[in-house]
Formats: sequence, structure tokens, C-alpha cells
Amino acid sequence: MKRKVGALEKIDADLVSLQLKIRRDPTSYKDDFLGQYRQYETQKDAFLIAPASATDASIISFRDHIDFISHVADCYPLLTAQFPQDLISILNQHHERLEAELREKIVGSLVLLRRKDVIDSSRLLNTIFPILISASSKSLRTLLFQKCISDLRTSNVKTTNHPLNRMFQKTLYNFIASDTSSSKGIWAVKITRELWKRQIWTDSKAVEIMKEASLAENEKLAVSGVRFFLGGDKEREEQEEESSDEEDVDVGKIRHQICINKKTRKKAKMMDTAMAVIKKKERKKKQPHPLNFSAFHLLHDPQGFTELLFSKHLQNNKTKLNLEKKLLVLQLVSRLVGLHKLTIISLYSYFLKYLTPRQPSVTSFLASLAQATHSLVPPDVLEPLVQKIANEFISEAAAAEVASSGLNAIREICMRQPLAMKDTLLQDLVIYRKSKDKGVIMAAKGLLSLYREVGADMLKKRDRGRDAAIGMRNGQHRARRFGEEVAGSIEGLELLEQWKEEEQQKKRLAQGLPAEVDGDEVLAVVEEDDDDGWTVDEDSDDSSTWINVDSDDDDGGLEKPAKKKLRQNSVRKQHPEMEQNDEEVLEDDKSNEEDAENDERDDYGSKNHSGKDDEDKAIDKIEERHQDTIAKAADQISSLATTRILTPADLAKLQELRLAASLNATLPSYQRKRAAIHQSTLSRHIDDPLTAAEIEGLAILSKKTTKEDKLARAKEGKAADENEAKHQSTTAKRKEKKVAQGKSTTNKEKARTKNFVMMLGKAKGKQKRSL
Repeated sequence: MKRKVGALEKIDADLVSLQLKIRRDPTSYKDDFLGQYRQYETQKDAFLIAPASATDASIISFRDHIDFISHVADCYPLLTAQFPQDLISILNQHHERLEAELREKIVGSLVLLRRKDVIDSSRLLNTIFPILISASSKSLRTLLFQKCISDLRTSNVKTTNHPLNRMFQKTLYNFIASDTSSSKGIWAVKITRELWKRQIWTDSKAVEIMKEASLAENEKLAVSGVRFFLGGDKEREEQEEESSDEEDVDVGKIRHQICINKKTRKKAKMMDTAMAVIKKKERKKKQPHPLNFSAFHLLHDPQGFTELLFSKHLQNNKTKLNLEKKLLVLQLVSRLVGLHKLTIISLYSYFLKYLTPRQPSVTSFLASLAQATHSLVPPDVLEPLVQKIANEFISEAAAAEVASSGLNAIREICMRQPLAMKDTLLQDLVIYRKSKDKGVIMAAKGLLSLYREVGADMLKKRDRGRDAAIGMRNGQHRARRFGEEVAGSIEGLELLEQWKEEEQQKKRLAQGLPAEVDGDEVLAVVEEDDDDGWTVDEDSDDSSTWINVDSDDDDGGLEKPAKKKLRQNSVRKQHPEMEQNDEEVLEDDKSNEEDAENDERDDYGSKNHSGKDDEDKAIDKIEERHQDTIAKAADQISSLATTRILTPADLAKLQELRLAASLNATLPSYQRKRAAIHQSTLSRHIDDPLTAAEIEGLAILSKKTTKEDKLARAKEGKAADENEAKHQSTTAKRKEKKVAQGKSTTNKEKARTKNFVMMLGKAKGKQKRSL
């Protein structure tokens, strides 16, 4: 009996056992807890008197008591009211001299008290952050940084904790603004960047913290802030993609393995986990998409910030930034100027001294200059820059890589501001499309195709091409003036209008009616079309309020578009020679393009002058009719946008027509590929940066490769071919698909891979033989 009592006393002395008992019944074990708490206070007082002379046994005992009290502190809130403050005082005063395990235990205990709501997050963060920026121990800084991020993430799981976020953001901002010459603010930048990447902080206050860091005097702090603006959004997208990839689970494969294998608890748990992930993804699909704004769009004063950034880090001669870091700041300034269409005239003169082929990282400077160009930059500011690029980079004596990079840079600049180019310089640059180097040819053709769309009048007649020549005759191609903005419209609406007309004509021909619609039938047809694509209740109270309007009335609904349409069709019927004359003019343009050496040669080759004059008169008449028809068509399209509401079916069809019109399926493959590249270049999002690799473009085609480079490229090609799909039979593809899905093969397929001796007996047993 004595031995049993001694064993029970030993168990009661064990802190882990006592902790479990207190969790079950706090009232019954209150006295035992008080005894352990008094022992903790005694050890704490002894430790605070002489922290350096504490023995290993006393440190271990003190650490165990801290762990014990922190786990049961929520059971006795009144008795342990002073306990969190004791831990905070020890950590603040002696964090440099504490033993590593004891220090880690105190930090973990404070986090545990926060999870048990004994202390709040603001108190924990205000304790951790000052130690984080002042501690000399790398392990302690890493631990405090992880605890700080995890606490903020936990506090914002269910709903955004705005009071806590505002409090801590204000602390970080004031800390950076108080001393911009110190590198300690780097921890505020790291915390903000990590929370931005995890999409915990997505508001403008986080951007203001990084804005203040970018303007700091400390080199390390300023570069960290600049790198956030240049790469913070990309990191957030990559983090989101990784989280979605981790949740990708093949439920069919797991279910199949459970069916054919032995049923165990592990397999069932795996299936439950997979189904939970699938349900979570389905819930995410139904939730509205959060509006994640880029950091550039959340700046309060982009003009003032850009001017300060440029004057402080680039124009200042006393700056300590090297060329690589200056280039980062320049990329940020140029992206802000191009995105928000800011006006900083002195920025463009800053580029002049760097636009030489011998300048290190010159393609990055060219990309920054192109990014800083927009439609509101005065053309006289950009003309000297374009002229210097042409003089320094583009010449017959220049290397092919240099010339192609210069042509690509000029094309990117003129894509954003076409008025920066002079017609004489443009005509000289276009000649380089006849160069012997492939990279220079492609770059010159890219510049030529750009100005065929935005400034065909600056090109010579033989260089304008078929579409630009017809557009200039019809008045569709018109040079845009400085500061002129394109009126907002629905892209591809004319395609939808044309498709609706064709469908309407098909329906009428199928019913045995004439293809053209009379004026009296237009209203009925439009009302019939309006019902398509909607799911609307027919029992409406407003149906009685409609008033029928006679078609003879001048204000009657859609009578005008119908008349315009009939006039347009009648013009086409009366003048069938329109298309024929257009084809003849195009042939003349083609012949002029072939006869490029003589600009004054007769435009119509073998035709006599009298025939040419007669044809010119006919073309002039047809052009007038063309312009009249285009004006009527524009009115008709605008009436479609303003008088009808597009249904969901119309919007879906509009998207389909846009996609079909982006690439012409009738073009050859090489022209389709070129059109796709050009379309992607024009449709590049304004937030996307312009990199040095895009400026270099096809310069790699001009570079003479050595034998080692060719071997390395061949090895890379082999590796890529191995990753791509190989040519396989249908049976092999089916087998590979089964293996990928975790399915087993049939007995017949297994027999093919077995040894012949193993299958010999089965072959002898086969009685029926073929002749």
C-alpha cells in the first residue's frame, strides 16, 4: 500500500499529468496549481537576480513551469493575471542573455496565451516587433518573424481584422518614417511584403509603407521598397497558383485504388481528405472573385511619388546607388509614368547619356524609355531620343544585334506615341527590311506594319500596303492628333451587327421571302430578335403601357436605320464595279511595290494615260460612295449600341466573333503566326512590364553561334522533345493513360509481357489452329 501511495504522489508531481487533470476539473486541483505557481514565482525571482549565474537544472525547471502555467492559465484567469506581463518583462530585458531553449519557450508561451485569448494580438505584436528589430541573434529574429506573420494570418482567417491591421500598419509606417537612414526598417518591409504576397494586406496602407521605404535614404531599404513595386504582384500570383496546385487531387484514381485494394482506415481517410478538398474548391468557385488591385493603382499621389523618386535617387549626384540599383529605380519610375500617364519632362533628357551601344545593360534602358512613353508625352521631347537611337544603333556598319535592338526600341516607343517619328526618318528605317540579316529584317517589318496602321500617310506609296491604301482612300485611316483619345465603344460590335444581318437574311431566304427587309417589317424583326437570349417572364404589368407607333412617323423607332440599310444595299447593287475597281487599284499598288527603285514610275504600268485618267475618275466616284456608305454604317452601329440591350447570348456570340476575327483562318500558317504575335503585342496589358528581352527581340537570330552553342541547343531540344508527346499507337496511348490513372492492365495485356516459357503450356492446350 505504501508503494502505491508513493506512485500516486510521483504522478501528481509530474507537471504533464497535473496539467491534464486541471483541464478536466480545475476546481478540484486549484491547491495543486497554487503550489506550482508559488514555485514558479520563487524560480523567477531567483533568475531575475542573477540571470547569468543560473544553473542548468534551475533553467530546465523554470522552463517547465512556464510551459505548465501557460497551458492552464485560462482555467485560473485571476490567479495568473500577472503571468503574461512577467514573461513580457523577462523577454524585453534579458532576450540577449537568455538561454536559447528558454527564450524560445517564452515566445511560444506568449503565442499560446494569445491563442487562448489571455492576451490580444496587439499586445503580442507590440512585444515581438521591438525585439525583432533590435535582436542580434539570427535564430531569434527568424522565430519572431514567423510568429508575427502567423499571428496576423490567424487573426484575418475568418474576417479581415481591420483594427489590428490599422494598428500594426501605423506602427510599421512610423518606424520607417522616424529613421530613414537606418537599415532596421528592413523588417517592416519584409513583414509587409510577406503579408501582401499572402493577400492578407491588400489595401493602400500597405502600399504607403512600401512607398515610404522606397524614398528612404538607406540604400538597402530603398531598393527593397522598389523591388516590392516591381515584383510584389507577380509573387502574389505565383503564391495563389501554388496554393491551387497543392489542392489538385484525382478523386477517381483514389476511388479506384480503394475498390481494387484492401480496404483500410488509411485508404478511407485518404478518400475523405480528397473529398474535403474537392468540396473546398467547389465552394471557392461559387464565391465572388476578390478584387486584387495592383500596388501601382493603390498609390494616392503617383505624380508626387514619381517626382520624389526620380529627384532623390536618379538626379541626385550624392546618391550611393550603383548602376544596377539605379536601373531598378528607373524601371519603377518609367512604369509609373507610363501607367498613370504622368508628365516628367526632365526624365527623357536623363536617358540621353545612356543611349549608346557600349553602355552596360543598354537594352534595359531602352525598355525603360519605351515604358515611360505614352500618348500625352510631347512629340518634340521624344524626337531627339528617337533620332539618337537611330544614329547610334541603326546603320550599315553596326552589328546586326545592335541594329535589331534599336529598331525594336523605336517600334515600342512609336507604338505608344506615333507622333515621335518623322516621315523622313521612318522611310530610311523601313529600307532596312531589305537587309541580309534576319533579325534586322523582322524588326524593320515590325516597324513598317505598325505605321501601316497608325500613320500610313508617313510612308511612301509603295510601302503602305493594300489595307492601308484602301483605308486612306476610304477615310478609315486617319492620323491621330496629339492628345486625341479614341471614343469609347464596344470592341467588335460591327462584327455582331454583320452576323445578325446575315442570320436574318438566311431566315428570310429559308421562309421564301426576299433577303432584304422592308421598312414596315423592321420593327417586327427587331422585336423577335430581342426575345432571343433572355429568360423573361411574359406576365408583365408594363405591357399595357406600350404605344404602337406608325412607321410613317418621323420619330418611329428603327425606321431610319432601315432606310439607311436599304440605301446602302441599293448603292452596292447600282455600282457592282466597286469591287472590280478596288481589285485593279490593289494590283497597281502591288506593281508599284515591286518597282521600288523608281518612285516616279507610272502607277499603272502597261496601261495608257487616257485609260488611267478614266479609271481615276471612276475610282474617285466610288470613293465618294464608299465614304457615304461608311458614314451610314457608323450611324447604324451606334444605333445598335444605343437602342438595344445586348443579351447574354449576344455577348457570348460577340466574344466568339472577336476570337474568330483576331486570326484569319484563311491566311497561311506563317501569316497567322505573325498576326498572332502582332495581336498579342497590341493587346499587352498596361500593367505588364516591358523587359530587355523583348527589346532584344529577334537579335538572337543575328548572333553567330559557335559549335558549343549549337551542341547545347541540340541537347536542350532533345530534352524538350522528351517532355513533349511522342508518336504512339492507340493501344500504347490507352495503356499509358491507364497507368497515369492508377488502373491495372488486363490479363491479355499482362500475358504479352510474360516470358515465353511461362506461356508455353497455355499455347499447347490450344486445340484449334489456323491454316
